[in-house]
Amino acid sequence: MDETDRKILASLAEDSAGTNDALGARVGLSPSAAHRRVKALEAAGMILGYRARLSAAARGNPSTVFVQVTLVDQRRQTMEAFEAALRHTREVREAHLMSGVSDYLLKVLVPETDSYERIHRVILSALPGVHRLVSQFTIRTLEAGD
Repeated sequence: MDETDRKILASLAEDSAGTNDALGARVGLSPSAAHRRVKALEAAGMILGYRARLSAAARGNPSTVFVQVTLVDQRRQTMEAFEAALRHTREVREAHLMSGVSDYLLKVLVPETDSYERIHRVILSALPGVHRLVSQFTIRTLEAGD
């Protein structure tokens, strides 16, 4: 990966909806060269996909809750069972294996039509291996660069 590839990745991270013409102009390449580089970056696993950033209204005006999860133990099978179950939990948008006091940090979105109490009791507490949950509600989210 060279400096041009890094420019392409930075540009796509900022706005991936543009054309190859626009991308090429931003990074100093022809549209066809920009397209070839993007395809190579995708094939190399450097670009994992593209997605739209939706407004809170489009997502059902969710509240964001960060949940620290402590498992009953840190055995491989306990962690694998927990992670496998998380993959089928649509409310959990991100899960991070952590160092420190808790084992995982989850980012949970709670639609305004739902309650966190239900998600906590029915979904999160029922995940395999869960020993303790500590929840923190966000007040406001600042985007990087804001």
